[in-house]
Amino acid sequence: MRTDPNTAGLNLDARSLDGLRRQAAADPKAATRQAAVQFESLFMQMVVKSMRDATPSTDKGAGGDQFTSMLDSHFAKQFAGRPGGLADMLEKQLSRQMGNLPPVSAENQAAAAATPATGATGNADTGSRAAGFIRDMLPHAKEAERRTGVPASFILGQAALESGWGKGAIRNADGSNSFNLFGIKAQGGWQGAQTEVATTEYEDGQPVKQKAAFRSYSSYADAFTDYARMLAGSPRYAQVARSSTVEQFAGGMQRAGYATDPQYGAKLARTIHHTIALQRALVA
Repeated sequence: MRTDPNTAGLNLDARSLDGLRRQAAADPKAATRQAAVQFESLFMQMVVKSMRDATPSTDKGAGGDQFTSMLDSHFAKQFAGRPGGLADMLEKQLSRQMGNLPPVSAENQAAAAATPATGATGNADTGSRAAGFIRDMLPHAKEAERRTGVPASFILGQAALESGWGKGAIRNADGSNSFNLFGIKAQGGWQGAQTEVATTEYEDGQPVKQKAAFRSYSSYADAFTDYARMLAGSPRYAQVARSSTVEQFAGGMQRAGYATDPQYGAKLARTIHHTIALQRALVA
């Protein structure tokens, strides 16, 4: 039986749940910390996976995918639990729910979710960066939801995939931010500012490097507004905007030709599910 590289990490950590339950009975405080670290490790694996999905690479085959998944799992476990990371925030939330700490205001909880990781490197701050991305972009996504009817979590997930949770957002020629989180090209009669950058398109299933012009905005709010206008006003995306499930939306985007990557629908669905999981964790 071949191990699925997308679930190997989940299966491995699931085997430690019995031990965690026993620890909770003997030492609830220590178990709370361990549960938070476990979640951070799993979430970091999901974030790294979605970032890899957003970065084109040559086909390594099933063996290469499994090795990459094992490597991601190893690094996630190594860096989970570092000071200032997502585990610290989750531990505090879990402790408050258990009555170990006094309650705090919603404003302070939001500030904790937005605090960037300190004293850690590499994968250690991926969870905090993703949490900060959701915190910052959620108001814009909700406004886009109001305009289109598409759930804000779907919109956030697509922005996360296209921009690598904001880290790989398109830059203007002078290095300034284009605010283009959705990878929308300067086509379809676009009269606004634009920037030309190297990108990867797929021809006959193979990645090809080329130059393309992308739209440049003055703010993230403008980017979400333009995205909402595209979804609501283009017949090409009419069916997509009526999607009721993650898979319908992601598959519809691929069929509508939003991206040329033949795996775009699967990648988008995974990233949206990761986004939903983090949103739930942040409000738990």
